[in-house]
Amino acid sequence: MPKILDRDQRRQELAEAVWRVVRREGMEHASVRNVAKEADLSTGSLRHFFSTQSDLLAFAMSTVIDRVEERIAGIELPSDPLSAAKCVLSELLPLDAERAAENEVWVAFSARAMVDEESRGLREDAYVRLRAAARRWVDQLIPTAGGVVRELESERLFALIDGLALHAAIHAEASPPDLMRAVLDHHLDQLSEGAAGGAEKDLAPHAG
Repeated sequence: MPKILDRDQRRQELAEAVWRVVRREGMEHASVRNVAKEADLSTGSLRHFFSTQSDLLAFAMSTVIDRVEERIAGIELPSDPLSAAKCVLSELLPLDAERAAENEVWVAFSARAMVDEESRGLREDAYVRLRAAARRWVDQLIPTAGGVVRELESERLFALIDGLALHAAIHAEASPPDLMRAVLDHHLDQLSEGAAGGAEKDLAPHAG
């Protein structure tokens, strides 16, 4: 059993080495050789854990998703849906150094997904989960709204979170944590207060 734990720990350390290389030098420099050097391993030793560069990068990308989900799973949620939504959804934003690093790496991997099928699959899976999470929280915050409104608000919340994270990765100085949190909280407050109710009325004449 200790050997298995040591192997898992080493794989996590290699994922973090990938992140450091990507953040410092860019995705194009995240070769097996450079990552092995970053992790203070020989190339041969690294290949005991990942046989190809593609396997290594896919694991590094999936580790970002795993860490976010682990943090969310560890949250003791308030009973109030609005407070709970703020707690969970704020974990998806780069509000501290750890999450900022994960976010930068995620954006780099998302760009790679344009030309890499395995990365594309991981990116799409993450987006499916994020969209589903947005829908679950919208359903809790405006349970009496019509289906069309909930669908639109779910997509808007999904776009808001994804957009804030992207802006932070591209221009961190213009997207400080306090501002991102305030934007998210403001939107959720409005949603919870029933701001979408008027939209349902506006849409009604166009139904059918």
